[in-house]
Amino acid sequence: YQGTADAVRQNMRYFLEHPFDYYLILSGDQLYRMDFRALLHQHIDSGADITLATKPIQRAQAPDFGIMESDANRRIVRFVEKPKGDAVLDGLKMNPELLASIGLGAEEELFQASMGIYVFNREVLIAALDNDLADFGKHIIPQSIKDRRVHAHIFNGYWEDIGTIRAFYEANLDLTDLLPQYSFFEAAAPIYTHPRFLPGSKINGATLRQAIIADGCIISGAHLERSVVGIRSIIRTGATIRNSVVMGADFYETDPTGVSDGLPPIGIGRNCVIDRAIIDKNARIADGVVITPEGKPENLDADNYFIRDGIVVVPKNAVIPAGFWI
Repeated sequence: YQGTADAVRQNMRYFLEHPFDYYLILSGDQLYRMDFRALLHQHIDSGADITLATKPIQRAQAPDFGIMESDANRRIVRFVEKPKGDAVLDGLKMNPELLASIGLGAEEELFQASMGIYVFNREVLIAALDNDLADFGKHIIPQSIKDRRVHAHIFNGYWEDIGTIRAFYEANLDLTDLLPQYSFFEAAAPIYTHPRFLPGSKINGATLRQAIIADGCIISGAHLERSVVGIRSIIRTGATIRNSVVMGADFYETDPTGVSDGLPPIGIGRNCVIDRAIIDKNARIADGVVITPEGKPENLDADNYFIRDGIVVVPKNAVIPAGFWI
């Protein structure tokens, strides 16, 4: 796909088979909890052709997002993708009427950021994509503002774009806090994991502090602190894992002690030390490996790992030999 709009365009033949009047388009790399009924009701009641979900953000965040200006009726009159410079930002601040509508005072300096969530009328979507424009934020929405009724639906709850390594890492570790910003245990709207029918995790002689452990794991004599451990993870005796996300594995090995071709077994080996890292699925980390970004560049590419924004990433199916230091 060349962009978000191109992705929808290439799949339109599937959902246009159904006689729906409205289409809700969502991004797949975001963490939030929203009642889409409120978004759809506003779209219908306002008579809009397109409605965007927007999130009030601070000035420092604005250059990373598409920012819009809307009138007192929430109709969008201007859209700037990743605005730069105070002069541009000053003209995009939310007006007092909008701030009051979400319970904030006029003294607040906030900007409406696009959340990448859209409601389109059926015929409007067909017409808007009858071209080769690739992206909603960069192309479709700015063009539509000129000749269509495009409105904003302001969402003031928790929302995090996890489309970067740093954002994905921080959002995961935040879930380990006693009172996280976003909770999977919300009584009115709980979040359920995909059922995999795995056995409960086995934890023997391990020390856990602020840790989330998924199904089907085996953790023996290890120390875990502020970390997330994914399904089927095998963490062996003496390993220490801090501030890390271990994605787990897609399968169990028949012989968990090793494999015939000399590779270390899937999982984290004995006496490993892992800090500030993301270990992707099916990684084979042998005994005595040390993984930390300490003393290394913020961004680095190596044969079996890379570093982004100060976070070490071991990719899927990677093999790290015994005693290796990252």
